[in-house]
Amino acid sequence: MPHLVILYTANLEQETDMTALCRDLADVMVKQKDETGEPVFPTGGTRVLAYPAPHYAVADGQHDYAFVYLNLRMGYGRSDAIKTRAGDALLARVKAHFDSLLSKRHLGITLQIDEGREVYNAKHSNIHPLFPH
Repeated sequence: MPHLVILYTANLEQETDMTALCRDLADVMVKQKDETGEPVFPTGGTRVLAYPAPHYAVADGQHDYAFVYLNLRMGYGRSDAIKTRAGDALLARVKAHFDSLLSKRHLGITLQIDEGREVYNAKHSNIHPLFPH
């Protein structure tokens, strides 16, 4: 963990490069440092996944509205300042990505960060050992 999941209305599918956005957001996450200069998120555990919603209803339905929902799920224990800094950095990158679309269409963007202690948390990966942190 951390995992950033992006849900978006399928009407954006032809208008933006979601794979590029995923890569950009993963890069933003990996670059985050805590107060001591250590990585906030483990490189090998950073995941960004995007899913189009083929079925949706946004607002009153009077226009071709679009929506992007981003949910970052992280383990418990980071300071509020770190969470805010990470959220601000992610939101800035998302806004930059969609800037040209915002001038052409109605688009809502929400970024939510959740953290918590897991009730059960099992991992099996041969990716983590590739990275020192």
